[in-house]
Amino acid sequence: MGLSHQFGALLLLALAVACVSWTVTHEEVFREPREKCKEKAETGPTLPVRKFFYLFTCEYCFSHYVAAGFLAITRFTLLYAGWRGYLVAWFALVWVANIYMSAFNRLRLDIKHEHVAIATDEAVKEKVAGS
Repeated sequence: MGLSHQFGALLLLALAVACVSWTVTHEEVFREPREKCKEKAETGPTLPVRKFFYLFTCEYCFSHYVAAGFLAITRFTLLYAGWRGYLVAWFALVWVANIYMSAFNRLRLDIKHEHVAIATDEAVKEKVAGS
């Protein structure tokens, strides 16, 4: 597989890793299990138990496991054959996926900020019109 093909595959796989990681750690569909995991992460009896449940609440932590799962499914390697290629691909997938998630989070914040600004402007207009 050529380097440009590997790079394209990296970008596409990282998109899938980011999607799964973000959905599990942030979206409403997994809210109840995530809240249970957050509770167990704070009140678990032992450190390993608390750390295990914490990983389902942190997109960065969870993306490592999702990336490892995608590598096991796809057998994708980067730059090298064998275990070294898997290791490079694993860290590269996590890094690119987290760039995607950071960009998505920033976009969501910008959209939320715009909605708040619009609502504030409308409230001011209504107040001025009502006076």
